[in-house]
Amino acid sequence: MAEKETPAEATQRRTISILGREIRLPESRNKRIALGVGLTILGLLGFLPILGFWMIPVGLLLLSYEFASIRRYRRRGIVRWKRWRKGRDEEERSGDSQSK
Repeated sequence: MAEKETPAEATQRRTISILGREIRLPESRNKRIALGVGLTILGLLGFLPILGFWMIPVGLLLLSYEFASIRRYRRRGIVRWKRWRKGRDEEERSGDSQSK
């Protein structure tokens, strides 16, 4: 019989958020690494009908939860994205006020 997990164990489960959806990751570190490497390598074959280039960023995102070097690039990307969005939003606001 399977034991129910306590609330503390449930919050410790690794999840990944992609496009607003929470996806649970495998509990085993080796499985997470294998899944990330597999997605990245198969994503390089994205020109084939079933596979896609979308697999590369998803695989790297999975690997970023395990390796600090990849995590650094992910965090830098997030910071750059937010700065770009902030600058773009400010340009839109200043453009609206100038046109009036």
